[in-house]
Amino acid sequence: MLVTPITPVIGAEISEVSLANLSAADVAQIKKLFLKHMVLVFRDQELNREQHKAFARNFGELHIHPSKRSAESGGMKREETRDQNLGQSRDEKNAREEEDPELFIIDTKLDAKQSNGEAWHSDVSCEEIPPLASLLYVTKTPENDGGDTMFANMYEAYDALSDDLKNLLMNKSAFHDGEIDLRNYGIRLKPGQVYPKASHPVIPVHPETNRPYLFVNGSFTSHIEGLAKWESDMLLEGLHRFVAASPKFQCRVKWTKNTLTMWDNRCVQHHAIRDYVGYSRYGERVSVLAEHRPHAFLPAK
Repeated sequence: MLVTPITPVIGAEISEVSLANLSAADVAQIKKLFLKHMVLVFRDQELNREQHKAFARNFGELHIHPSKRSAESGGMKREETRDQNLGQSRDEKNAREEEDPELFIIDTKLDAKQSNGEAWHSDVSCEEIPPLASLLYVTKTPENDGGDTMFANMYEAYDALSDDLKNLLMNKSAFHDGEIDLRNYGIRLKPGQVYPKASHPVIPVHPETNRPYLFVNGSFTSHIEGLAKWESDMLLEGLHRFVAASPKFQCRVKWTKNTLTMWDNRCVQHHAIRDYVGYSRYGERVSVLAEHRPHAFLPAK
């Protein structure tokens, strides 16, 4: 297994390994690399859906996206939803995955007006227990060579804040509302539909590395609780701009056919670059459930 860091602070390309044929030692090494680099890129992988999911299950139970769940279980009724960003009904989009709710299909048509993930975010941070990791397997890339994904290290984002700002945010919680993201794609909930909402610490602690990280994002975070709206808006806007404008703790992944990229959804934000209008792109994502909701970081006194 050959490890090539993408940047000094985030991301690594892992080669000379087949994700369909891993030994226990391989899995153990990948888990260590995952915690160290946070974004792992595996190219030239020939995986069917069961192999994709089997690899993900090495990290935990699989997550079912709220768009696949019934309203009664905190999701949306599939038959009443329209995914306007991909230009097709949710029924049409999910026809191939009807029997497999553990898959989230990213199928951007050449005439699509929008695509998934066109802003810095953590996947469905509005869940009570957001996913631990996401694993996206891309089998079709745009012919214009576009569609890269940016990733940002939120440990480094926290570390770069001033001590005064860290102290201000340390004991604060932020409200994450899934409807914000839906509205970005022109989707409105209908009567009887629900979508996750949750409060999370602005500065949680990673359960495996014990490092603090920044956990607010423009796609899902509504407000910082306990502050006036203008104060919350000012802080969140500044934090979002700070993350987007800080290449020193980002990496950029260029997709090639049959690449699987996995990232730590707890301490990483990502942004899918939409520079391939008029071209198509196809991938399938599997996400892994965390065991617990985020816990606030408590610095040593």
